[in-house]
Amino acid sequence: MDEALAAAPPKGLKTAGIVALVVAAGVVAAGTFVRFHDTSEAQTWSDARSVPTVHLVAITSSTAGDTLALPGTMQAWNMAKLYARVGGYVSGWYKDIGAPVAAGMPLGRIDTPELDQQIIAARAALVSAQAHAGLARSTAARWNDLLTDNSVSKQEVDEKNGDLAVRNAAVQSARADLGRLLALKTFATVRAPFAGTVTLRSADIGDLVGPGASVQQPMFVVADTRRIRIYVSVPQSYSATMTPGLTATLSVPDYPGRSFTAHVVGNSGAIAPQSGTFQVQLVADNPEGALRPGGFAQVSFDVRGQASTVQIPSTTLLFRAQGTQVATVDATHHIRLQRVTLGRDLGQTVEVLSGLSPTQKIVDNPPDSLTDGQLVRVEGSARG
Repeated sequence: MDEALAAAPPKGLKTAGIVALVVAAGVVAAGTFVRFHDTSEAQTWSDARSVPTVHLVAITSSTAGDTLALPGTMQAWNMAKLYARVGGYVSGWYKDIGAPVAAGMPLGRIDTPELDQQIIAARAALVSAQAHAGLARSTAARWNDLLTDNSVSKQEVDEKNGDLAVRNAAVQSARADLGRLLALKTFATVRAPFAGTVTLRSADIGDLVGPGASVQQPMFVVADTRRIRIYVSVPQSYSATMTPGLTATLSVPDYPGRSFTAHVVGNSGAIAPQSGTFQVQLVADNPEGALRPGGFAQVSFDVRGQASTVQIPSTTLLFRAQGTQVATVDATHHIRLQRVTLGRDLGQTVEVLSGLSPTQKIVDNPPDSLTDGQLVRVEGSARG
């Protein structure tokens, strides 16, 4: 009996063991809960960060009475590049860039020693041909007289007359060859083909020019700037309004605040498939020479636009294989990609002819990875 009592554990020790087990189970449960909470928070944070944030911008309606402003290039009414028609060396030039010239006025002169010798040879060839023709003519006349009394045969007379025809043809050929060389000689003096202004002079005294030169370049360029042609590429949607006589206003960087009047005189009659534009030609009077060929002009047409068009920032466009698109967000915060048809490029904004309505809002600066149906978070206020 005493031994059984001695082997039984003390009651306090048993209670302490139970308490320790309970505490250990609590610690394990608390750790498990904390780890689960942290994992849940990390997953929530990761999921929240995986949803891209987008900013929406408002669409601006285009007014039907907007002015159509487009860039244009200016060209002279007439412009000629004057190359050397004959080979030789420049012996002098008489007009420099900026000089006004009249039609036919000499601009420069070319020494043509080889051509001069060819002319001398051609004159001698003509004299020789004329001498042979004269002899053939007198011979044929004598033989024709002898034929009247049958002193010679008809065959011999025909031969003499044939020889005369050949000699006369040789005279005509020699005369034509001389005329050709003399005509070439007239090109030794380079003349202005029309009244205008010299815009380029590349000829200097001693330069080898003409067919014998290693590099062909114009000796002079003359431009008639009393009238200026302006070429503008107009979007197809406005092509019907570009009728002859339509008035436009020009502005050029050379004269800030000053405008010039031009009129439509013609068009290309076809839409360029690469750009979808319609080339229009305008003409403006330029008596003071303020408009310069080769320059840039901003051309403003007073035409009525399409009331259904809208304008959006250029930063909202997505260029995909399916075409030009913009991204909208539906009521459930999912992306919806819409294809649009663009009109004029206005710089920071572009005109949309179809695919959008003024009540919609679209994503600004959409990432390239954005896909249709993707969940997004909308942040920030829409800007107009």
